[in-house]
Amino acid sequence: MNPETPVPGIPAAESSPFVEVVFPIPLDRAFTYRRLPEPPARVGCRVEALLGTRKAVGWVVGETPSLPEGLGESAVKPVLRVLDSEPLFGPRTPELASWLAGMYLCSRGEALAAMLPSGRREPSEASPPFEDYPPMGEPLALSAEQEAGLARILADRAGRKYLYGTTGSGKTEVFLQAAEATLKEGRGVLYLVPEIALTKQVVDAVSRRFGDRCAVLHSGLSPSRRLSEWRRILSGRADVVVGARSAVFAPVANLGLVVIDEEHEGSYKSGSSPRYHARQVAMKRCADEGARLVLGSATPSAEAWSLMAEGTLERLDLTRRLAGGAPPVVEVVDMRGEEGALSRRLAAELARVKAEGGQSILFLNRRGFSYFFRCRSCGAEIRCRHCSVGLTYHKDRNRLLCHYCGYSEAPPRACLECGSLDVGWAGFGTERVEEELAARFPGLSSARLDADTAARKGELDRILDSFRDGRIDVLLGTQMVAKGLNFPGVKLVGIVLADTSLNLPDFRAAERTFSLVVQVAGRAGRFSPDGRVILQTFRPESPTMRYAAAQDVEGFYAAELAARRELGFPPFSRIIRVVFRSRKADRAWEGARAFAEAAARSLPADAEILGPAECPISSMAGTFRLHVVLRAPTMGGLHRSVSRLVREFEPPPDCRLETDVDPVSLL
Repeated sequence: MNPETPVPGIPAAESSPFVEVVFPIPLDRAFTYRRLPEPPARVGCRVEALLGTRKAVGWVVGETPSLPEGLGESAVKPVLRVLDSEPLFGPRTPELASWLAGMYLCSRGEALAAMLPSGRREPSEASPPFEDYPPMGEPLALSAEQEAGLARILADRAGRKYLYGTTGSGKTEVFLQAAEATLKEGRGVLYLVPEIALTKQVVDAVSRRFGDRCAVLHSGLSPSRRLSEWRRILSGRADVVVGARSAVFAPVANLGLVVIDEEHEGSYKSGSSPRYHARQVAMKRCADEGARLVLGSATPSAEAWSLMAEGTLERLDLTRRLAGGAPPVVEVVDMRGEEGALSRRLAAELARVKAEGGQSILFLNRRGFSYFFRCRSCGAEIRCRHCSVGLTYHKDRNRLLCHYCGYSEAPPRACLECGSLDVGWAGFGTERVEEELAARFPGLSSARLDADTAARKGELDRILDSFRDGRIDVLLGTQMVAKGLNFPGVKLVGIVLADTSLNLPDFRAAERTFSLVVQVAGRAGRFSPDGRVILQTFRPESPTMRYAAAQDVEGFYAAELAARRELGFPPFSRIIRVVFRSRKADRAWEGARAFAEAAARSLPADAEILGPAECPISSMAGTFRLHVVLRAPTMGGLHRSVSRLVREFEPPPDCRLETDVDPVSLL
């Protein structure tokens, strides 16, 4: 795109001497600066300017020929530097940023910071593309169910559909062919996946199918590479975008289809301001731009299941595994009375699968050697100095590590409370399972895949390639082995401990546990009818475990939604959570109590206030955490009241306020 060519919807450079700039700060206002003669600071470009006494990067959102009333020209600072020769905004970006700021109670600057790439320069022309994917060729033949689903998706130019199908039922191919049909209409495609590292096979499939028409956006790219991909989309050279959560903002021209794969995943929700949910943003974009929205999962979120039940989302079913596999046989093993991490039953199945030439996956959603270090005499647990959580013992480093703030320390030789020398680890993580596996099965080749091993450059691809090629008998890991993997040789999945997320103090704990168990069980027997799953648990009587073992999705959601309705939790209510952080506990309490009192005076009559109370993780990174949870049957009046309250409320000194609209976790 020529720098002189205006972007549709963005004003061209004018002779206006002043520009309006917003910054990624929690202050929703624009600042006026004097424009440089060259290069022009056009709307949609980033500029560097003095904000107070420090340099900051912001976005030009407007031009003005005159100054705001009461501001003299001598008081107006000049723009220091223009960072872009062309605007980064697509024609709909300003409107979407304003909606995002209003919906998630943040500033326009914070919204734009979440939406736009941060790279300062593009790579040189000589640098290689992100991936060199040749087009994959002809689409695969579809089953009758897939054909019917695809026909329903394409029957309307807009609308919302949900492709609900068991693992291995061919959802990805339906998504890809819907994308191809949309491109033939001359419209662009957004294909969202929860996390690139966990869904690499899907990303590869999309990239190969569409070749150089495809751009990939995710946080693993360098800032300059991300900027380069963004420019390709903005110029129209890429009309298919595949990526994680933030790719929902990609400036795809004439958007015709948004796919949200594994819709149930919590990683579609941002953990920092603005705390947007990619599903809500996608719904907004599709409604505004007349595009199709297609969501898919084998375990839909409770909200999506409720929308399907009431007909707001059209449900399209895929019931059959296409590669010859069948739903695996799930066997529940009671771990009470067992020794070690691997039950006798799981050990026997690992040996049988190895003898038959098959492969196994062991899943445990807890990394490290053990998940806490304690004194066996007095029971004292060693906790993080900065967070209200126990430290995890990592044996390979001989360190105790906090998985929230990164603090670490050496394991003590004696109890800090009573002086006893009888101290050590308790519970188990992936490191300990790896050690036990090697000790009990010296003839098995195994690899561990978790956040610790995957942090080493190239290790993720190396391990997955080795497993695909049959050089690894057992793949052991956390969520990285639970989804997005499709390996023909896997005959056994062992869920080492299914209880890890069930005990969390959060109303979504049962939903998360059920979804994770069903998803990881789906890795077994995708290409043959003899898949088996061993589900180890200390709570075999739990309804969640019974539904998961039976792979009874309908039964689980019927029970879960009935419980949610009774307790008044989403999807039968809407929630806004306000968190107060301070290094001084009394300041946090002062702010939370004052806010709750103000809310009691201003909220609609049908709203209720829960708290203030300590967050389940009551301190993190050295700050105390309290929350006030505001709940109402619908969002409209609640949102208006809280928006006004947050704007007007002044927290005490040294106290920070954070808002989360429709939180996915209350931890």
